[in-house]
Amino acid sequence: MATIYYTGCTLDGFIASPEHSLDWLTSRDIDQDGPMAFTGFEQQLGACVMGANTWQWLLDHDESWGGTPAWVVTHRDFAPVEGPVTFTDASVVDVHAAMTEQAGGKDLWVVGGGGLAGQFHAAGLLDEVWLQYAPVTLGDGHPVLPAHVELELLEVARNRDFMCGRYAVVRPAAP
Repeated sequence: MATIYYTGCTLDGFIASPEHSLDWLTSRDIDQDGPMAFTGFEQQLGACVMGANTWQWLLDHDESWGGTPAWVVTHRDFAPVEGPVTFTDASVVDVHAAMTEQAGGKDLWVVGGGGLAGQFHAAGLLDEVWLQYAPVTLGDGHPVLPAHVELELLEVARNRDFMCGRYAVVRPAAP
């Protein structure tokens, strides 16, 4: 089991525009069955977590949530939904423990945003980062990971328009 931050980003390191738009991402060509694509990635998932802005984006775009148990870390009030979605303001340590229990040995997905992924990293809970780089720059927006994170490149692939990278989080050596 690994805790993985899997996301698309621009070449200049943003996951969304300042207005939370993903138009730059959804207009790009990707083979959903190709290398490092979401279809294969989601088969290894047992639970996921996202922030309030990501959940709001799903609501605003009439995207339904599938059957993967999900936690939404938020201080906002959202209407209850059908399905395995838990709204919480608990710490990422507590959320991670609940996700791990629910996942049955499968991987955990940090959906977004970058700040939430940074919290998982700061707590020593982030194992891998998978980035699908789109051939576009925004110049401003919401950063992919607004924290200092050391990474080791594990795998690289091209999936049509996207340059995909899989990285291991490098943990500081114990004193």
